[in-house]
Amino acid sequence: MRLAEIIERAVGRNAPLEFTGYDGSRAGVRGAPVRIEVKSPLALSHIASAPGELGLARAYVSGALDIHGDMYTALRNMAALTLDSLPPKIQAELLLKLGWSRLWWPVPHPAVEARVRGRRHSKRRDQEVISHHYDVSNRFYEWVLGPSMAYTCAVYPDVDSSLEEAQWTKHDLVARKLGLKEGMRLLDVGCGWGGMVLHAAKHYGVRALGVTLSRKQAEWGQKKIAEAGLTDLAEIRHLDYRDVAEDGFDAISSIGLTEHVGEAELPAYVRSLHDRLRPGGRLLNHCITRPDNTHGARVTGFFGRYVFPDGELLGPGHIISAIHDHGFEVRHEENLREHYAKTLTAWCANLDEHWDEAVREVGEGRARVWRLYMAGSRLGFEENNIQLHQVLAVKLDGVRSHMPLRPEW
Repeated sequence: MRLAEIIERAVGRNAPLEFTGYDGSRAGVRGAPVRIEVKSPLALSHIASAPGELGLARAYVSGALDIHGDMYTALRNMAALTLDSLPPKIQAELLLKLGWSRLWWPVPHPAVEARVRGRRHSKRRDQEVISHHYDVSNRFYEWVLGPSMAYTCAVYPDVDSSLEEAQWTKHDLVARKLGLKEGMRLLDVGCGWGGMVLHAAKHYGVRALGVTLSRKQAEWGQKKIAEAGLTDLAEIRHLDYRDVAEDGFDAISSIGLTEHVGEAELPAYVRSLHDRLRPGGRLLNHCITRPDNTHGARVTGFFGRYVFPDGELLGPGHIISAIHDHGFEVRHEENLREHYAKTLTAWCANLDEHWDEAVREVGEGRARVWRLYMAGSRLGFEENNIQLHQVLAVKLDGVRSHMPLRPEW
């Protein structure tokens, strides 16, 4: 059996895909809007050296395997592509091809694959990890994220709302949950390009400090603050959240940082934020989670090697317990996973629209990583393999919460 036919059997004959192989083989639906092309035996070498998700990803990132058409559609229909899904005879034929490729074709590690050193979640290693993902190119992120430069889950007020409307709504939801008012002090840890800092200062008159381990994010955010005439209210520092010297903040927002903190460091993270709040101050923790507490925390495979090295995703119950156990009282929680699927759909469309510019800016390998990871993440949220939870907590003032009797947001 030829290569394209083997792949078709692995994926399933009913998948609306076309398959072509470097051996001239063709299978699947002729003229389908999505075509999987195995361009070189090197693709099989990657799969042989790292069976499963990582090998397939390496084959795509290296260019030895190509996906023509919509990446999300391809991934949704290739979910069953595993050796175990094949009849024994087909497994033997594919393993023979894989073994030959592994023997004759070396497997280089693409330059965009992370190689971090040092103690896990040390300040130095965390700086290296964050730089790998976020110090790519501000221009590249402008194309993908749009004008808001918000690299976290948006909140869609309506099903047909634009990405910009949804990101504004997310920032405003956080502000209202935190009860922000003019004259308050806000600390935004892991502030990214400063979207929450800018929103709080501009729309609520809050004195906002944002900190990020990405130098490029801090530089971009400070420039935007100056352009908006908000330097008297807002500031972004290139700084580890653990090194913030100030305390007595009225509110703290953490939007997309907990994924980088790690399970072992979670208690210290929560205590650190608790120490920086005044009594009665509120914390809003917004992060990606596992759907439950039965899965391992560490992000592995393609996502761990290429996208979020050292990333760890915990179950929402684990996070809520840690917040409760280290000084806070949790007052509200919600899951926004459908909103993140819509956010990623918009980001994928933005990348496709700016594909040629993105490749010139960051290189084809890195652009392929982002195309694959964002489409895969969208599928993960839709299939409930991952979730997005917002947890609102308060540092009690004695036994008083200073919270409204019912939510005002």
